[in-house]
Amino acid sequence: MIKAPTSKQLFLDQLRAGLKGLPRSVIEETVADYEAHFEAGRAAGRTEADITSRLGDPARLARELRAEAGVRRWEDERSLSNALGAILGIMGLAALDLLVVLPVLLAVGSCVFAFVIAGAAVCLAGSLLLPFSLVDVNPFPNADWLQGVLLSLGLATGGASVVAFCVLLTIGIVNLLVGYGRAHYRLIAPTYTA
Repeated sequence: MIKAPTSKQLFLDQLRAGLKGLPRSVIEETVADYEAHFEAGRAAGRTEADITSRLGDPARLARELRAEAGVRRWEDERSLSNALGAILGIMGLAALDLLVVLPVLLAVGSCVFAFVIAGAAVCLAGSLLLPFSLVDVNPFPNADWLQGVLLSLGLATGGASVVAFCVLLTIGIVNLLVGYGRAHYRLIAPTYTA
C-alpha cells in the first residue's frame, strides 16, 4: 500500500504535480478545495498526518480527477480527441485492470477500424461505379441499366451504413468505458469526513 504524505504542503505539491496538463484554473480550484479539507480537518482537531491519511495517495487522487475531467469533456463535446482523453483517463485510473481491459479494447477497436475501412471502400466503389451505370456503361455483367444503377447505389449506401454503424458502436463503447470508469472511481474513492 502506498503511504500518504504526512504534511499538507507535501500532499498539495504532489496533487498539483499529478494534475499537470489540466487547465491552470482547474488545478488551482482543485488545490483550493483540498486546502479547505485541511482547514476543516484542523478545525475538527485533526493533525495534518491524519488528514492526509484520510485523503489518501495524492497521485491516485490526481489520476481520478484527471479521469473525471476527461469524462466531463467527452460528455460536453463528443469528439475524437475528447473520447481518447476519456479513455486514457479511465485506463490510467484503472491501472490494475489494464491487463484485462486493454486487450479487449484493442481487439474491439481493431475490428471496428477494419469494418470502417471496408465500409468506406465499398461506399467508394459504389460511388465510383454509379456514374458509369448512369451513362449506361454498365460495369456489372448481365445487368441492364436500372440494375447497374441500383447495384451501385446499394454498394454506396451499404458501405455508408457500415461506417455509420461503426461510429455509433464507437460512441457506445466510449460511453461504456465512461460508465466503467465512474463505477470504478466510486469503488476506490476514499471516503473523507472532516
